[in-house]
This record gives sequence, structure tokens and C-alpha cells, in this order.
Amino acid sequence: MDTAVLRDRVRVVQLARSGKVMRTAVAWRTGAATDPGLKRTVNEDRILADDVHGIFLVVDGLGGHAAGELAAETAVRVIERNLTATDLDDNSADIEEKIRQSITEANNEIYSTAQSKEEWRGMACVLTLAVARDDRVTIGHVGDSRLYLVWNGNLRKLTSDHSPVGEQEDQGELTEEQAMRHPRRNEVFRDVGSHPRDAHDSDFVEIKTFLFRPDAALLLCSDGLSDVLTSAQIIAILERYDGSPEKTAHQLIDAANDAGGKDNVSVVFVAGPDFLGSESKTLAEVRPRHGVTRMRREGGRWRTAIQSAVLFLAGMLLGILLWSTLERMMPRPAPPQTKTPPLPRPAAHIAVNPNDALGIINALAIARAGDTIEVPAGEYLGPIQLKEHVNILSDVPGQAVLRCSPTSVTDPGLAMIARDIRDVRVQGLRIIGDDAHPLRTGIWIANSSVTIEDGEVSGAIEAGIRIDGTSKPILLANFVHANPGAGITIKDESAGRLAGNWISENGRVAGTLRSGVEIDSTAHPVLERNFIARNGLSKPGAK
Repeated sequence: MDTAVLRDRVRVVQLARSGKVMRTAVAWRTGAATDPGLKRTVNEDRILADDVHGIFLVVDGLGGHAAGELAAETAVRVIERNLTATDLDDNSADIEEKIRQSITEANNEIYSTAQSKEEWRGMACVLTLAVARDDRVTIGHVGDSRLYLVWNGNLRKLTSDHSPVGEQEDQGELTEEQAMRHPRRNEVFRDVGSHPRDAHDSDFVEIKTFLFRPDAALLLCSDGLSDVLTSAQIIAILERYDGSPEKTAHQLIDAANDAGGKDNVSVVFVAGPDFLGSESKTLAEVRPRHGVTRMRREGGRWRTAIQSAVLFLAGMLLGILLWSTLERMMPRPAPPQTKTPPLPRPAAHIAVNPNDALGIINALAIARAGDTIEVPAGEYLGPIQLKEHVNILSDVPGQAVLRCSPTSVTDPGLAMIARDIRDVRVQGLRIIGDDAHPLRTGIWIANSSVTIEDGEVSGAIEAGIRIDGTSKPILLANFVHANPGAGITIKDESAGRLAGNWISENGRVAGTLRSGVEIDSTAHPVLERNFIARNGLSKPGAK
């Protein structure tokens, strides 16, 4: 690793810098490291490990040419200044409030600085902050950097990923490996610096407080680590910890670079005084000595143990003889004859034929409840009628294209229909309307509860997605754009949740301008962290 980079980028405050000692029941051992990776020439990550005040911070700059590294440096400077200026009370509420205020001040200073130069506009960062007091740790978190708790051989993520893909992973809708490979992995819907904030904005700083054991450890890292190493790979390295936190930090950096090093990567590893990896050399040496000690200590108990075993076996044999005699004297009636129920049919994975334009329709025709239809890259025709308890997943998001059949007599002008169904998930399909395949509505959801995620809808004349009746769908991380009609219409008494969707360039036909999202007064959906901008009748913004 480049030591010059470490001198410039790593800000580690040593204990000797201050006469004050952090009031804590845990003697931390801290290792910190950062590296630009193999694909980047500039390191936009910054880290802070202050053992004096118990402050540990990882910041990942966003913006590239828009000075992400300046945003990250500003965040570290402002947060460190605020949290070290005065002693924090032991009250956890006081610590949480100080964390909120510090991150908010950093946010607003980054935003203000960005307005001073055109090339800085849009700069921001994501960060994870841990403040330790006594045996408590309080986290302040924004974005997709992470904090893990390491204890008893397990790695537990304590922060949420504030991104569409990360949210799907946290909810179990994507596996860890699927999320790591997802093309929209790096999109976030929370950051520090892109616009002014108040400390108590409900969708800004995530705060958590937990008790910390002396035999546990913390790992703070940027997504340069978690995007290339699985949890199993990370814990395998941490389980080799042998008392040198700096060595462990560098091992994590090296492993990320060995896995491709596609991004800047930073870690702060904080080990409690009793933490020791299960695969460490020290523990391996202790185990045989401990085993010999126990054998010597228990050697005098052999005679008692043998006597107890003999008495136990004699009693067991006597009981068997008595039971056998009673069975012959009083035989039990034969059990009633019962039919063995047939084994349930296992759920099937049905692969769609990519050379068949009606492949999805044909797969749905044979699918049964619990099945999953897997759609490879290709061009397909609808309208497809979704079936209850049957999921449809694109092998590669955005590569399976669905168009409306121009010859369809039933439900003309529609690509996908959910009518009176529930428990259905559709992921990664791309719905497109054009002159050869005129599209009236991309997805029509009527009286249904379905999940549509990571999809795309464009070219619909009336609406990209139409939600009617008493529907309660979940729309996650979809790209609804360039529809001559509205982006999404929500009618009647429909509810549901729209989160992390990008809705833009809809309803812009002259003379018939429409909104990105149109909601009837009787409908009551929940909108969370959607980007809605540049539509015919809407104002730019996120909601």
C-alpha cells in the first residue's frame, strides 16, 4: 500500500495527543486503513479513528469531478471538531443529539461550499460514524457505507443500506451475491451534502445505540469493501485476528484489491480487549494446553464415573425386561389404517425460451403456485397476465424486454396485467412502447397486491403504471420515464408503497401535460425517497 496515500488520507488520532482519557469500560485496539483501489486514481474516501474520544468514522465521497474528496474531507473536519469540542454527557440521548447536529452541520457546510464553484455543485458523501462511551456505542449513519458487529464468530450488519438495491437486500428480496452484482448497486437515496438538511429530518440520519462486549469488535467500511467481499469472506479474515488491528485492516484492504479493487476501499477495525479470532495462532496454542489441564484436574473422578455407569446400565436392563413381560401379557391393539398424504409438489423454476416471443405467456400457462419463472435476455410479447403466487424474474435486470402485441384482441395496448391477485413479485423486466408496438399502459394493477421492482417502463400513451381499485402494490427502484402519459396513476382506494423509484420525463406532450405521479383524493399510498423530476406538470424534487 502507498504510504504517502496513507499519510494524506488516514487521520488517526493517537492517545498521546490529549491528556484526557475516554471514559470507557473497554480498552479499544484500533486499526485503520484506506486505499484508492486498482481502478481509481483518486481516493475520495476519508477515515478517522480517535481513541481519545472514542470516535470512529468512515466517509465515502460522491461526485467524482464534483469534488467528492472535498465533501469527505469537510465531513471529517466538521464532525471531529463538533464531537471533540466539549465533553459528552453519559446520557445516550445527549450523544445521539450531538451526532445528529454534527452530521447536519457537515451536510450544510458541504452544500454551501458546493454553491461557490460550478464544478463543485452536486458534491456529497455517505458516512458511518460510531461514538463509544463506557460500554455503549452510538451509530450515526447516512448512505451505503456500513458498520458490522463481530462477536462469537458472527458478522452482523447494524446499519441499513440507504439505497434501492441495499433496501431489497436488507428485506431479503435479494441475496447478498445478487445485490453485489446488481447494475444499480451504487445508487443511494440518502447522502450528506446534496441539499440543505435539518438535524431532525426523519429521512436523514439513522441513529442506533447498543451495548458493546469486551470480547466483540466493530468494523466500519466503505462500499469498496462490501461490494467485492461477501460477509463470509470478511468474517474469515476477522477470525484470524491475533492482536494486531492494523494487520487486520490491511488484510481487508488487500483482499478487496485481490477481488478486483474496483473502488476506493476504507476500513476502521475496533477490537475489544478480549476479542480474539477463532482461527488465530494464539487461540490455537491455548486450546491444547487447556485440554491437558482439564484432563489432569478430572483424573481423580474416574472411579466415581465408572460406578455410576455400571448402576445406570443395570437399571436400564431391568427396565427392558419388565417392559417386555408387560407387552406379552397385555398386547396393544393394532393401530388404525391411515392413508399417507401425498408429498407436496416442490416449487419449480421454469426457464423461458428466449427464441419464443410468447415465451413468458407460455411459461405462465404451465406455472403453479410457488413457481418462479426465469426470463433470459430477449424480446417478448404481451400482454402477460400475472398469476397468483408465481414470480417472474429477469436473469439480468433490463435485458428482458416486454412489448405489447399489436395484434392482441384481449386487453389491447397493455404489456402486463395484475388482476385480483396477491403474493407476486416481478423483477428486472423492461417494458417499451414504440410505433410498431403501441403501448397504452405498461403495467395495470387492479385490486392486487404485487411487488414490481427494478423494472423500466417507457412509451406508454396513458400511463406507465396504472393502479386501480383497492390495490396495495409495492414499487421498488423502478425507472419510469419518457411516457407520453403520466408516469404512475393511483386511483380509487388504492394504497401501497413507492420507494426509491426514478420518475422523469413523463407527460410532456404539448397540450396534454401530465404529472409524474397522479394520485386520486381517495387513494392513500406511501411515497418514500422517490426522485420525481422533469415531468409535464411536476416540480423537481424527491419524495
